Amino acid sequence: MRIESPKNPRVKALAALKERKERERTGLFLVEGPREVRRALEAGLRPEVLVLGPRAAPEERALAEGAKEVLELSQAALERVSSRENPAQVLAAFPIPRKDPGALRLPQDPLVLAVVGVEKPGNLGAILRAADGAGADLVLVSEGVDLFSPQVVRNSTGALFRLPVLSLSEEDMDRFLREQGLLLVAATPEGERLYWEGDYRGGVAFLLGAEDKGLPEAWKRRAQVRVRIPMRGVADSLNVAVSAALLLYEALRQRS
Repeated sequence: MRIESPKNPRVKALAALKERKERERTGLFLVEGPREVRRALEAGLRPEVLVLGPRAAPEERALAEGAKEVLELSQAALERVSSRENPAQVLAAFPIPRKDPGALRLPQDPLVLAVVGVEKPGNLGAILRAADGAGADLVLVSEGVDLFSPQVVRNSTGALFRLPVLSLSEEDMDRFLREQGLLLVAATPEGERLYWEGDYRGGVAFLLGAEDKGLPEAWKRRAQVRVRIPMRGVADSLNVAVSAALLLYEALRQRS
């Protein structure tokens, strides 16, 4: 089906998925860009709707195979749906994956990252990229930004689909980590030791908090180890995604 008008009801419905409340109501989320759509497809997700722009390349049109519905939009209509300044020529609406923590099977001595209250989608997306790059076995997300925000999907470059990611309440996250018997390592400026002084060769879960407030006190108390990243300049903390990358890659270095 081809749609010209940005005011078309189908276009409005797709554009509404940029809002968290609409994603929660419909159970759908947007994935924009050929790389991101392809990685979602490779992960076994099937799009409810695949959208093509007027300048979609043949390889982008090939992504429509298997979609329940394909819409071709004018550039004006595409710009209404897109969350990018320069819209990609392919995007899709996928069902939000529902994962059961009880069905998850982690390897021996897993590397886990747990983030609480991260508010900026760019940061969460970058965290997922770092976790994927360092070979993390699981990322847990609680509170804060919606895991299926278009900005999170975009900034993760599709890593959201390439590694296990669970969105849990703080209570469920706490229960899950305790059941796994992992060493809990809290990253906090008050940490007793430097982050490279810890031993991360066994099963470990790094705990990171929000950009402004850091890790909640309750999570600091749950941790068996509290580490800090040294700061030599005027800044008193690093970006949370940078902190996550440092911790994960130190674990990777120790395990290599």
